[in-house]
Amino acid sequence: MSKRWLFLSAAAVLIVVSLALVLLPGDKNGEDVKTEAGHAATGSAANSPSATGTSTASASPSTHATDASKKPSATPSAHPTATPATPSATKARQQAVGTASLAGRIRPGVTYRGVATFYDADGSGACLYDPGDDVLTGAMNTTDYESSKACGAYVLVHAAGGATVTVRITNECPGDCAPGQIDLSAQAFAELASPSAGRIPITWNLVSPSTSDTISIRYKTGSSRYWCGIQAIGHRNPLARLEVLAGGTWRQLPRASYNYFLSESGSGCGGAIRLTDIYGEQLTVPALAVRPDVVQSTRLQFAKH
Repeated sequence: MSKRWLFLSAAAVLIVVSLALVLLPGDKNGEDVKTEAGHAATGSAANSPSATGTSTASASPSTHATDASKKPSATPSAHPTATPATPSATKARQQAVGTASLAGRIRPGVTYRGVATFYDADGSGACLYDPGDDVLTGAMNTTDYESSKACGAYVLVHAAGGATVTVRITNECPGDCAPGQIDLSAQAFAELASPSAGRIPITWNLVSPSTSDTISIRYKTGSSRYWCGIQAIGHRNPLARLEVLAGGTWRQLPRASYNYFLSESGSGCGGAIRLTDIYGEQLTVPALAVRPDVVQSTRLQFAKH
């Protein structure tokens, strides 16, 4: 009888101990472990590269897994085509999107009226081109100069008597020059009238001349990978945009009144350059070293219109 009592007592103790173990909190094999695992997964997903690269990040691990799996296809489609082209590939002409407003005040097919005067010109001036052998140049009035948009444009000037001359805009004529007026080089004015005339009525229009010249690029004095100014020289048609390739994206640079396109932060300095004329044609210049005040040839030119 006593042995049976001892057996029952031992069994009862074992049952009580088992119940106590089951009811203890913080079971690491239970829900607490699942909760900690969920927070850890959320934290790692929020700190993953795919999470920081998306504007609609979610804390859900499954959402981030989906985003990560789509990352290759989510890379901007411009990346493959934005890689600097080879010199032969850059000659392929492309058409810019939204070209209707690329031209400024000076537009193709429009005849402008004004007067012509003359001065001793050498090809230099507000556009910051170097003096050269081209003596048929002109300084455009401030209104039509339009903060350097007229730089490099070729215009055909007509005198009342029928004489004509084509000049390249290399300078600005400020002060007394009225809209429509061009201050010609002395040699260009002499093609239209006697210098003794001093001032004659003219009409003029934009032209896209034949030329054997190609476009060159120059980095401004003081340029580096932290700041740069870029100038295009010798373009047949007026230049509407200059863009640089930065981080796989084409970035349009603002144009200063002295005819350099500026990258204040250094973004794209030394990278590929894309030029767009007022007709929408685009030319891509492969990456050029940042060599301040050195003219670097591109072997490229816009089409004749």
